[in-house]
Amino acid sequence: MNPWATALRHPLTAARARLSRWWQARLPLADSITLTQRNVYILPTRAGLMLGVTLVVLLLASINYQLNLGYLLTFLLAGCALVAMHVSHATLRGITMHLVAPDAVFTGAKALFVLHLQNPRRSPRHALALTVLDSDQWVWTDLAAQASASVQLAWQPPRRGLHRLPTLCAQTHFPLGTFRVWTLWRPAAQVLVYPRPESAAPPLPSGDAHSGSGQASSTHRSGEPDGLRAYRRGDALKTIYWKKAAKTGELVSRDSVALQQRELWLERQHTALSQPEAQLSRLCAWVLQADHDGLRYGLRLGQQEIAPDSGPGHLQRCLRALALA
Repeated sequence: MNPWATALRHPLTAARARLSRWWQARLPLADSITLTQRNVYILPTRAGLMLGVTLVVLLLASINYQLNLGYLLTFLLAGCALVAMHVSHATLRGITMHLVAPDAVFTGAKALFVLHLQNPRRSPRHALALTVLDSDQWVWTDLAAQASASVQLAWQPPRRGLHRLPTLCAQTHFPLGTFRVWTLWRPAAQVLVYPRPESAAPPLPSGDAHSGSGQASSTHRSGEPDGLRAYRRGDALKTIYWKKAAKTGELVSRDSVALQQRELWLERQHTALSQPEAQLSRLCAWVLQADHDGLRYGLRLGQQEIAPDSGPGHLQRCLRALALA
């Protein structure tokens, strides 16, 4: 590659990125938007520019050779291009879009969010494309007259934490492809990203038993969770420890009473790891395992302490604390 071209490309790329950030910063934050003349933009495509050059050549040739049919063809094509420009802009103008905030995800997973498009007019909208800005994955849809449609987009957050959704883009080239009509939209919704659970996390640390025996949990010695007993008729399927059934053929169930008597505290120092992100990843795996086993568990992260409890609400509180740690 030519070094002069490379040196010139970097300043242009940086200037384009700064211009894009400045433009996006001017856009309001909203989870609903109605497209009007103020936020819908239009420019000719490469095909449209070539059509313009062709029209100029045809016009000059018609003037030079006094061709009446040349004038007719030139103005006919120019009229079609003007009508296409009006139709293209009207295809987006008037649409109302509403975003449904995505659920929390784990690091490395894609956040899925839904866009609801509503067409209040009596004419249909064709060839609508939506995407996350700076992404090449477009989702196409049509809008029937006075109808609505839903589109699902995906975005992968870069790291754990609380992230605002990226800028979205909607566009159309309908009907001739000579003009690109587009809009940019900055959603106000945010997505919470939990740490990635460690794939092969060690067993849970020993908990404090109310019985006061002070002995370590049998989980560390046998590799099986605490609170197992022989299967009784009527036990729910979710309480059966299927790993043991697959290995030995013996059906055992988790004893909910025994599990509730054990309180487990999860802390960074229990992970025996030095990297903060690795600690959070292991703690996340332990929180999920403790919830799956029905344990009462608490979480300590520096000055933040979540008292031992169980249930879906407690699980969400612990995962949120890990995401924002």
